[in-house]
Amino acid sequence: MSYTISPNATTVSNTTNSSATSGSSSSSSDLSTDATTITSNYSTFLNLLTAQIQNQDPLSPMDTTQWTNQLVQYSSVEQQLKANQYLSQIAAGSTANMSNAVAYIGKTVTASTDTATLANGSASWDYNLAGAASNVTLTVKDTSGNVVYSGAGETGQGDHTFDWDGSSANGNKLTSGDYTLSITSTDGAGNAIDNTVGISGVVSSAQDSSGTVMLTVGNTEVPLSDVTGVTNTASN
Repeated sequence: MSYTISPNATTVSNTTNSSATSGSSSSSSDLSTDATTITSNYSTFLNLLTAQIQNQDPLSPMDTTQWTNQLVQYSSVEQQLKANQYLSQIAAGSTANMSNAVAYIGKTVTASTDTATLANGSASWDYNLAGAASNVTLTVKDTSGNVVYSGAGETGQGDHTFDWDGSSANGNKLTSGDYTLSITSTDGAGNAIDNTVGISGVVSSAQDSSGTVMLTVGNTEVPLSDVTGVTNTASN
């Protein structure tokens, strides 16, 4: 984009290269180049505007409408370039995360989530007690927050597994879907014992869901960011 000031310094003409406003290119380097060009042209534009104002004929002041319109155009192009750069960064990050996620397939992972999927009459959680407890209550809720199961859990300090067959407290078999596990653990004096809940299993697939990379761990889909550990799966 180029500008020239007329000899009497009362008018400024401009010629705009169509490539400056043609939108984003397919590569991040082109986006960066476009942004740099816009910034440089914008600085030149402001310098010319300042010179025009300083040298205008006081008896015939300049019309600010043209300058205002061009400032708006510059702002619009700059915002579009920034948006394109942001989208490009998101796409690059998503591709990188998916590449990393593929490496988890076939591995056994642990994930910090209290949600497990009941499928084929089975759902499983892992939990850890920070200390020995006198009482441990396991509570399973459906996606509406309704308690569908409540029972006693193991009380020893350390890691435990809760395998649930999808039966409610009255013995009815529940439908497949997502369920959450919460744990209440106390010592003999009624003081709370810290606990954590998660799941573990073999990763069978990875997919992008609205920009979030998800791993299928057993029957449950979990975000890649929830994975806390990974090991090689033992061969049969």
